[in-house]
Formats: sequence, structure tokens, C-alpha cells
Amino acid sequence: MDETNPTTVVIADDHAIVREGFVALCQSRPELKVIGQCSDGVEAVEMIRSLEPDFGLLDNHMPRLSGVEAIRRLKEGKTRTRLLILSISREERTVREALEAGADGYLLKDGPSRHLIDAINYVHDGGVYISPLLQRSVAFASRESAAEDPLHTLSPREHEVFTHLVSGLRAKEIAERLQISPKTVDTYRASLMRKLNVNDLVSLVKFAIDRGIIST
Repeated sequence: MDETNPTTVVIADDHAIVREGFVALCQSRPELKVIGQCSDGVEAVEMIRSLEPDFGLLDNHMPRLSGVEAIRRLKEGKTRTRLLILSISREERTVREALEAGADGYLLKDGPSRHLIDAINYVHDGGVYISPLLQRSVAFASRESAAEDPLHTLSPREHEVFTHLVSGLRAKEIAERLQISPKTVDTYRASLMRKLNVNDLVSLVKFAIDRGIIST
């Protein structure tokens, strides 16, 4: 990357403190230039289509549209912008879904700040970046068959609802984020609990903690 022709970046995250942290990190690098920031997935798609930055950094769990779904929509439009997912999830399925949607990289929010710069440099040179903190776990997880892991039986929408539930969101909040009705959220919740063989929210959260999807 060239300081005289900086790499342009758009950052999307619904948590202002996190977003501003990424903005500050990028602005501290003379070879990077933040040209836009936003707080939800729909706005991220519109901003990236309008500004056409070199890179888009997308939180995976945003209101109205997830980072993965935003990437799907952008890739359908043949965007030239390289797209990186920002997530707290270390789950192999989440990483795989992001890459299958067309993400050029997957970064952990709790990783060191240098990983973001490493990712931008690596993807800029034509690679697909996966956080070094994930590579070993992803490699091991990919050897498991879908039949051995009940998480693989969840549909993409069930998996989204599962992730929001264990993050502490209520049905009404999930419905607003996914643009579906609370009743539909309840239907997905009942279905995913049946597939994961858990009977209540406490057991669902414990399941997520045991898998390393969320921390205590």
C-alpha cells in the first residue's frame, strides 16, 4: 500500500465505541483513509455501493442486515470492494458461512489490532485472510461431519436467531434486527432448540459457552 495513494475504508458496526476504535486505528496509519462509517447492514450496503471503497469492514451482527447478508448483496452487485467480517464468534460454521458468502477475510474483534493491518495487507495482495487465532480451531472443526455436529443441522436463519439469543437479545429485538415478526422468531427458537436438544434459554447459553461461541 502507498501512503501517497491511501487505501480507502468504510467501517460498519452498530457499537459506536467499537466502530470508533477501528476508525482511530485506521486513521493512525498514513496508508489508510476512512471515507465512511455506519451502524447497520442496510446502510453499509448503500454506503459501499455509493463510495466504492477499497475495503469494507463489516460487523457480523448489525441491525436490519447481518454482515454476511450484506456481503451476499454486495457480491451480487459485482462490487470491487474487498470485504472483511468483524466478529466475536470463533465458531467454524460462522467462519465458513462468511467465506461462502464471499468475504475476503474474517477477523476476531478480541484479536490484536495488528491483525487488522495484516488482514488488509494480505487481502490487498490477493489472499483470503482468516485470523491466526482461528486457523487451528477451524482446521480441526472442518474434519467433523455435519452429522456429528448438531449446529450444522440449523438453517442459516435458525443460526442467526441462535446467535442473537445467546448474545442476550430478546425476541422483539431479534425480530427488529432480522426484519421478521416476534412470532416467527419464536418459531425459529423452538425449532433450533429441538435440533440442539435443549429445553430452555439457560441450556442454550450453556451450549454456546461449551462450544466457545460466547464467553462467560
